[in-house]
Amino acid sequence: MRAVVITKPGDPDVLAVREVAEPAPGPLDLIVEVSAAGVNRADLLQRAGSYPPPPGAPAWPGLEVSGTVVARGDGLGPDDLGPGDRVAALLAGGGYAERVAVPAALALRIPEGLPLVDAAALPEALATVWSNLRAARLSPGETLLVRGGSGGVGSVAVQLGHALGVRVVATAGGPQRTARVRALGADVALDHREPDLVARVLEATDGRGVDVVLDVLGAGALADNLAVLADDGRLVVIGMQQGRRGELDLSVLLSKRASIVGTMLRSRPLHQKVAIMDGVRRHVWPFVADGSVRPVVHARLPFDRAADAHRLLETGEAFGKVLLLP
Repeated sequence: MRAVVITKPGDPDVLAVREVAEPAPGPLDLIVEVSAAGVNRADLLQRAGSYPPPPGAPAWPGLEVSGTVVARGDGLGPDDLGPGDRVAALLAGGGYAERVAVPAALALRIPEGLPLVDAAALPEALATVWSNLRAARLSPGETLLVRGGSGGVGSVAVQLGHALGVRVVATAGGPQRTARVRALGADVALDHREPDLVARVLEATDGRGVDVVLDVLGAGALADNLAVLADDGRLVVIGMQQGRRGELDLSVLLSKRASIVGTMLRSRPLHQKVAIMDGVRRHVWPFVADGSVRPVVHARLPFDRAADAHRLLETGEAFGKVLLLP
């Protein structure tokens, strides 16, 4: 089968389409004919040589796909997914291929009305957002700040926060992007390119601050994120786009009784991913079925333009997800 492989660590041009061996299902696996694969920042890190795939995962990138089941393992029962079912699935790697093997417990049946291709934009983002909002103990009536509301994860976080009944404040770059973030459900959308972001967040919350910050920026945003937290606030760090090492003023953390949580999805053991996807299936997927949460797709590109797909993420041009199509 065809797959987009990393010929050597480097810039986007090291990606190339090659023939690789087809996957074989384990007893509890599905084989999915891929319609689309989501492109994530973890793929860019893997391409650069700084984020190797976990043991047992294919060498080529891709953490989420949508497609049609064509085979399944002999350990699955009659009520499990099977050939012909349309699914969106979370992977440990290998999604940039014509077929993937995935544990059935990490696959979600695609509801009617959701385009098969666009469904590939959801599994990684929904699993990331849901698991981290749970870790942050976000409750209805609280205020959530989404740093990077126009990104693949952020655009889903804004919609899910709105659907869960919390007040959503989000950041994005420029008036057009902030307007689009408001259209996704943000109560307040702030241009992070404008000065005094902390003051503007505090003004939007009547000086109180936010209960939870969902942050993809990392070190470069650490001080501002702590400054906008309300008392008993929780900062959840899920990315390091602005660096991995920062200085922390512990007096701010202590005086606010605040907490900082850091998580990573890909490296979690399978049983944790299964539990997360079960939560997504029961608590989040109904919002997808009724249209409250929908995929936000910036571009759909063929496999042979994988380098262009990576550049769209690296430049920050993409609003929402970029998808690769076999």
